[in-house]
Formats: sequence, C-alpha cells, structure tokens
Amino acid sequence: QVQLVESGGGLVQPGGSLRLSCETSKTIFNVNIMGWFRQAPGKSRDLVATIQSGGITNYADSVKGRFTISRGDAKNTVYLQMNSLKPEDTALYCCYAVLQTEPTMAPAAYWGQGTQVTVSS
Repeated sequence: QVQLVESGGGLVQPGGSLRLSCETSKTIFNVNIMGWFRQAPGKSRDLVATIQSGGITNYADSVKGRFTISRGDAKNTVYLQMNSLKPEDTALYCCYAVLQTEPTMAPAAYWGQGTQVTVSS
C-alpha cells in the first residue's frame, strides 16, 4: 500500500527556517490534495496548509505569511517551506494526502508518520 514519508524536521532557533518534504512510496495515478498537519504534545492535530489540484493553497492563520506549501514536479511530492519560525511552531508535522493509486480505485486519505520540528533557543 502507498505510504507518505516525511523528512526535513529538526531543531532550529527562533526566526530560523526549515523545509519539510513529503513523498509517496509509489507512483500515484491522481492526487486530489496534499497538505500538512501538526500536533504538539497534549494538543489536537491542526491543519497547517494544503495544496489542491491546480495549485490552490490554503493556510492556517497562525502560519500565513511565514509558511509556503508547494508541489514537486512529479506531483506526488509536497514541500513546506517554514520561515520565521516561532517556539509555538514546535510540533510533530504530518503529511496528509487524498489520492487515487490506480484508475480503478476510489480516492482515499493517507497519513505520514510525521517529522519533528522543534523551535528553541
């Protein structure tokens, strides 16, 4: 089955930048939407950003103007460029996708395991 694999997390100082990547484990027939969610310890999982077919993007108010989501050339890769990072951005960032693996299969939602982002001085 298809898997979403994230990378790029780490420890960064406030005001710094990180770029997260998410790739599918196999070729995808069609991707409807890809995005990022994040969850801090003891808190709920919140939407960070999404990108739809055609390039339409949406961002949480807390990251708008600082984060940028984009799709790779293969269209089965998504990136999250995070600038001006704040301590409150610290969380496990998980990739999310609604995709169709084969022409005869219905679209389904998939989640990655997550990559940790820690913002601290």
